[in-house]
Amino acid sequence: MNVPAPRETVIKMYESRADIHPREVKGRFASLRWVFVWLTQILFYGVPWLMVNGRQAVLFDLETRKFHLFGLTLWPQDFIYLAALLIICAYGLFLVTAVAGRIWCGYACPQTVYTEIFLWIERRLEGNRSARIRLDRQGWNAEKIAKRGSKHLVWGLVALWTGFTFVGYFTPIRVLGDEALRFALGPWETFWVLFYACATYENAGWLREQVCKYMCPYARFQSAMFDRDTLIVSYDSLRGEPRGAVKSAANATGKGDCIDCSMCVQVCPTGIDIRQGLQYECIGCAACIDACDSVMDKVDKPRGLVRYSTQTALEERWSGARIRQRILRPRVIGYGAFFLLIAGAMTASLALRTPLKLDVIRDRGAMGREVEDGQIENVYRLQVMNTGETPHVFRIAVEGIPGAVVAGADTVELRGASARAVPVRVRIDPSRAKTGSNHIAFRVTATDDERVGVTEKAVFIVPK
Repeated sequence: MNVPAPRETVIKMYESRADIHPREVKGRFASLRWVFVWLTQILFYGVPWLMVNGRQAVLFDLETRKFHLFGLTLWPQDFIYLAALLIICAYGLFLVTAVAGRIWCGYACPQTVYTEIFLWIERRLEGNRSARIRLDRQGWNAEKIAKRGSKHLVWGLVALWTGFTFVGYFTPIRVLGDEALRFALGPWETFWVLFYACATYENAGWLREQVCKYMCPYARFQSAMFDRDTLIVSYDSLRGEPRGAVKSAANATGKGDCIDCSMCVQVCPTGIDIRQGLQYECIGCAACIDACDSVMDKVDKPRGLVRYSTQTALEERWSGARIRQRILRPRVIGYGAFFLLIAGAMTASLALRTPLKLDVIRDRGAMGREVEDGQIENVYRLQVMNTGETPHVFRIAVEGIPGAVVAGADTVELRGASARAVPVRVRIDPSRAKTGSNHIAFRVTATDDERVGVTEKAVFIVPK
């Protein structure tokens, strides 16, 4: 007897992507998202054009290795401040996440903001959700080519302007703009403008929710910052189930408030069903809350079937006041304390920071030499850095050995945010110092403000 061969089974490790066309939604949270869109983009596109003391207000000048932040100039030696700023941002994100979940993702994340902008362009040029779905399904014709072509053209222009602005934080944007108008951009500027333009176009126009679901690491480790009292977008299953369409008063008996209209799914930018509970794909944008509230208004039922709440609050039916009382819990207090501690320390350090730095390098080519009148001379190179925006004349003095003097010019003039290497010759009477190494110190002070001064140790060599 012939035994039929077993049929092969194909197991797909990855699910094919289904195109998501979020429905446009109106409501208080949609309005709040657009407030953040406008706020973040006004700041992003506008700040590079601001000038402070004749210099771009925010400029990470990698060529000269200076970071200008609203009149504050940071040098490579100030890397600790940038590290502290990153730590502050991290703890701020942890704090916000512990309190309100992925609210950063839903309102202020660049991926969310630019996806919102690109979706707005798509709706204006291709129509609402139904029209976009029909356009996807129909064959290529003049209408589809015109709509898709105009959409991608506008996307490309927005992406190019975004890439140009981003590079403008690292190359003076006015210089960059002048070079762009003359088609004289350098190879590196051209590469990075196109690179960030392509990244914006690809992420906001094509990948969209895929970035949030598969590429963003934040979605993966957010659970470490969540607890049962974290505010998240939640579906009230006790109130909503069993769900189903309500066609008559008799039909409504025994049913929950959810009429199974799927509006919460249709407006979701990541395509999830919030009624299935907390999911890592949820970015906390609250589009489903606005959609559900509008449906509840139409069926004359109270709002809040989908709302910001906590797992504990849903299970124990807590009031809003009780939820707010649980905000100050140990996890939140810990994140908040670290945030305030580091932010306070950084602020105090910047406030007390002397806008002057000094490095001393002794000329190793000459260990020490005897000059006229029998004095001993050592040669040094002082790297004087005026890290403030105010020009100063600095006086150079030497301390540590009685009678030590600076031979030649003992002043140096520096404009704001500049540095200069100054050769300095120090002379002493050999009877005032011991043979070999002697400890000295250079003192550099602004002639117009003695509070602006710094001291740096050095070694003076007296030959045998």
